[in-house]
Amino acid sequence: MAFGVSLLMPAVPAAAHNQLTGSSPREGARVAEAPERVELRFLARLDEDTTKVTVTGPDNVDAAGGQPRFSGNRVSVPFTPGAAGLYIVGYRLVSADGHPITGEVRFTLTTDTPADPTPEPTAADPTDPGTAESTPAPTTPTVVSPVPRSDESSGGGWLWAAVAVLLLLAVLAAARLIRRRAARRG
Repeated sequence: MAFGVSLLMPAVPAAAHNQLTGSSPREGARVAEAPERVELRFLARLDEDTTKVTVTGPDNVDAAGGQPRFSGNRVSVPFTPGAAGLYIVGYRLVSADGHPITGEVRFTLTTDTPADPTPEPTAADPTDPGTAESTPAPTTPTVVSPVPRSDESSGGGWLWAAVAVLLLLAVLAAARLIRRRAARRG
C-alpha cells in the first residue's frame, strides 16, 4: 500500500528546482564569429530580481555589453567580444522553492575581434611645461545585474496548488484502500 501511495505523490523539491535547458552559444562551442548576444534558456520562468548573469573573457575581462533582457524562461545579455579565448557565462538564480541555482556555460571565441580605432597617443614635449604624460585610469569590471520590474509575478503559485491537489488525491486513495481492506477482514 505504501508503494502505491508513494507513486501518487510527486517529488515536490525536484519539481520546484529550475535548471538550464540550453544556451546560445551552446556549452563547449567553438565560434569563429562573435555573437551579438549570449542567451540562456531555463526550465521555468526567471525572476528578474533574483537572477544575475555575468560574462567574462580571457584574463577575466568583462564581456557583457549591457543589461540582461528577460523574456519568460530566457535571459540574454549583449556580448562585447575581445581577444580570442575562453568566455564564461555565469548565472545565479533562485528557484520557486527558494533554492539558489548557480552554473556557467563556457564557449571559445577562436578569432580576435578587430580592435577599437583609438587615436595614437601623442608624446609629451619635454620643453613644454603644459604637456604631461598621463596614464589611463584603471578600470574595474562591473557585475551585470538585472533591472527590477514589479509588473510581473513569479508564477509559482499554480505549482503549489497542483502539488496540494495531488497530495489530497493520494491521501483519499490511501484511505479508500484501507477501508476496503478493513471491510474484507471485518
